[in-house]
Amino acid sequence: MEEAIPATERHTVHSGITCNQSLQAVQDALYVLNGKWKLPIIIALKDGPRRFRELQRLVTGITAKVLSKELKELEMNEFAVRHVYATIPVTVEYELTEYSHSLDSVIEALYQWGIQHRARILGKDKLNVL
Repeated sequence: MEEAIPATERHTVHSGITCNQSLQAVQDALYVLNGKWKLPIIIALKDGPRRFRELQRLVTGITAKVLSKELKELEMNEFAVRHVYATIPVTVEYELTEYSHSLDSVIEALYQWGIQHRARILGKDKLNVL
């Protein structure tokens, strides 16, 4: 005799994945990438290692305190690594990990969607503001 599937897990999203599984996966992703700064920091690190001040200049509007907090969280979630070099003064660089490349398709999808959304909201003739 088959076990009854709880009502909360009956609705499937696609390929047999329940709504709850889908929601949990999306919530996990949003928890790790929360806020408006993590993805811009990751994008700023795409071209290679960067120093803290360089990142602060590239990610417009972020404060040093918030950048420091976000970088620590990116390290904790294995998206970035911090390198400290014994120079005078000490040099600190941040670099993406191999694991961070698992976000490449997510970032590309967000980029494409952002272009499409801007075109829809502003009209195609105003896309040159990108």
